[in-house]
Amino acid sequence: MHRRFITLICYPILLVCISGLLFAQNPERKVFLLDIDGPIGPATADYFDRSLEKAVAANAELVILRMDTPGGLDSSMRDMIKLILASEVPIVGYVAPSGARAASAGTYLLYASHVAAMAPATNLGAATPVGIGGASKPSEPGTQSEDSKTGKEQSPGNIKESKLINDASAYITGLAKLRGRNEEWAEKAVRDSASLSSEQALEMGVIDLTADSLTSLLKELNGRQVTLPQGKRELKTDGVVIEQILPDWQNKILSIVSNPNLAYILMLIGIYGLIYEFANPGSIVPGTVGAISLLLALYAFQILPINYAGVALILLGLTLMIAEAFMPSFGALGVGGVISFTIGSLILIDTDQAGYGISVPLILTVAISSGFLMVFVVGMALESRRRPIVSGREELVSSEGVVLDDFSGHGKVTVHGEIWEARSDKPLSRDQRVRIIGRDGLTLDVIPVDNEEEQL
Repeated sequence: MHRRFITLICYPILLVCISGLLFAQNPERKVFLLDIDGPIGPATADYFDRSLEKAVAANAELVILRMDTPGGLDSSMRDMIKLILASEVPIVGYVAPSGARAASAGTYLLYASHVAAMAPATNLGAATPVGIGGASKPSEPGTQSEDSKTGKEQSPGNIKESKLINDASAYITGLAKLRGRNEEWAEKAVRDSASLSSEQALEMGVIDLTADSLTSLLKELNGRQVTLPQGKRELKTDGVVIEQILPDWQNKILSIVSNPNLAYILMLIGIYGLIYEFANPGSIVPGTVGAISLLLALYAFQILPINYAGVALILLGLTLMIAEAFMPSFGALGVGGVISFTIGSLILIDTDQAGYGISVPLILTVAISSGFLMVFVVGMALESRRRPIVSGREELVSSEGVVLDDFSGHGKVTVHGEIWEARSDKPLSRDQRVRIIGRDGLTLDVIPVDNEEEQL
């Protein structure tokens, strides 16, 4: 009986221990799936960074970076590529689903990935960096330089653009050489804005494979070798579990705040709120909302490519519009303020990348509204200052009162239902109307109203 009892207790414990050992030796292998759907910016880089940390901590087999992007900011793209090159976990760039694209910055990310894959009916390319500051100006005769790559003469206005293209070309060809992919086409994608379909990209050695689904992608990846900083590694994707990582609340807030249109609106709310608070001390709510909005705008500006000349022009424009109300110039200051405000808003974001410009209709609406609002509001404030004072100490002077009892020298009068001490150089009688001509503490200097009329 005793032996049977021990058997009933020991066998379950032994089975649990064996199961635990087997599980420890064969832990669940995971593949992390990240999605980039839209322009690449600071929020995208933050999402990728923190997701990659989770993949490393979970000892993931690999990370699939599924992309459908028109491109994005160069700084954010380079931050992501640095993470890919230093990653301890293999990164698979995958352009999907069908109809998706990896244009501009997406092409660089695909080249940087340890494995580059595309779904059918997708495309990549058009990796020419967008020139900052608009189109180049025509050159003056005798002021041309020669391009080191093409041998063609260039105007000084094109030199900056040429530097950007040469830098981008060297960057992507370096990535192509590192991953053993088509270097010649990589340079063409930058210099000529070339694009390829998934089938052409596979034929030309731009990508490593095509797959129409995640399942087929994992089958193609099984057994493939990749090179990581710590050495070569063979991918084992049979029996893996795909775990999709979605952006968390921090990333969503960053994505919202870093929207250029929202940052622009927050800046204006902040400026208007502080102006109202300074004009009406003690309002509290406008000042509080304005300060919070301005701080959020400044946070967004430090992660966006901001042209601070644009910020200066916006502030100058607001100043000129306020000055128009204080110093009427028949519209000269107001029109100048609107023009300065509009130009500053147009050049505020220092890039032409898709998804990172400020909406022109928004700029025009805000500029026109700001012009009318500033002139109207400040003009009304000045008009109110010109109106007669209707309360307080100053309002007593020139007001009328009534004598309570006959007096000569000092007595009492009523003004606005209040009884005041009064003094007069002339004798006054009960119920006689008087006008206040001065005040000394709680004593009013008065004269008879009929006497004032005689003086006039």
